[in-house]
Amino acid sequence: MSGPTSIKAPGSTGASPAPGTGAPGAGALLQLMRDGQPRTRAELIEITGLARSTVGARVESLLAAGLLTPAGESRSTGGRPPTRLAFNPEAGFVLGADLGATHVTVALTDLGGRVVAETSEALDIRQGPEVVLDAVVEIGKSLLRSAGHTKRRLVGVGLGLPGPVEHSTGRPASPPIMPGWDGYDVPAHVSAKLGGPVLVDNDVNIMALGEHATSYPHVEHLVFVKVATGIGAGIISSGQLHRGAQGSAGDLGHVAAPHGEGIICRCGNEGCLEAVASGPAIVARLAEQGIEVKDSRALLELSRSGSPEAVAALRQAGREIGAVLASIVSLLNPSVIAIGGLLAQSNDGLLAGIREVVYGRSLPLATGELQIVAARTGDHAGVIGAATMVIQHVLSADEVERHLASWAS
Repeated sequence: MSGPTSIKAPGSTGASPAPGTGAPGAGALLQLMRDGQPRTRAELIEITGLARSTVGARVESLLAAGLLTPAGESRSTGGRPPTRLAFNPEAGFVLGADLGATHVTVALTDLGGRVVAETSEALDIRQGPEVVLDAVVEIGKSLLRSAGHTKRRLVGVGLGLPGPVEHSTGRPASPPIMPGWDGYDVPAHVSAKLGGPVLVDNDVNIMALGEHATSYPHVEHLVFVKVATGIGAGIISSGQLHRGAQGSAGDLGHVAAPHGEGIICRCGNEGCLEAVASGPAIVARLAEQGIEVKDSRALLELSRSGSPEAVAALRQAGREIGAVLASIVSLLNPSVIAIGGLLAQSNDGLLAGIREVVYGRSLPLATGELQIVAARTGDHAGVIGAATMVIQHVLSADEVERHLASWAS
């Protein structure tokens, strides 16, 4: 399977009919098969209600494209045993890249989201888009070679950036820690060297996708909160990532904090949550107490060693975050709030502070079954989410139909 060389806004994931018919096409049939359960042609006829000839044609096109594969034989009821068919996750591969301020993690996954190869390297986002993206491309090519594949097997690339992104174009939008990136055509740069499609989003959105796909696939409403150098949220609503009108939904770090009066944020406003409860904010607060901590990673180590000052500072930061999240709970009514990012790896101080305020301020109806938990995907959430973003697009019913039509012609 191979993708187009460029992309605009992601297409619909609905079950499109086959061209010239009113019946669901091969793309819709593939959606059914992506649950991993092998089925015979007869079972597909029974489930879909389509004619035998129609199902046969859809199945043959998916087999020819490598998206379905034989998966053994079913029990015979007389005559030759019918062949079972299953989705083939190795029909293509995806590169997912999670870029931070000073590092990048890149993973090669199959179409089922299984990580085939992965690596992390130091990389300063301030070097600018050409240098950084060229490095990501070379890492991606190296992963492909190590897995024994070529660019022909690559169906798409997903990237998460540490700043606001206009998802429909893949261009960063005034990112505060990314000089030279504003408005840069990231998809065009990467697609020219690796092919496409290339999808781009901010890092917290892809983390939300990764956490949802890996740990909570059946949860309809989830909020992922990253607490590190900045603070942001990714929102899963009705099973889909919610980006908002301009793609800026989830900018939690620049919501006013209850106790932020007089504290200037790097965005220029006063009292933002990020200025009160992010890693650098906590480090600065400890410095005022005469406790010198180099950075957020050193803060993490200090809290793990049992420093009462560090634990107390993290718990208070959790309370500040919890006060903002309490409003989010009332507005969105999520089932799960997953706390990720570097500072979520500390002891329970941060999480305890968040829980204390959210459960104390929100209505019982909204919190009765609400889970506030540490993210399960850890450092892998970003790359898994970046790959998931691409997989959801290239395997959507519409994209599969387009691919099959192009392949057939």
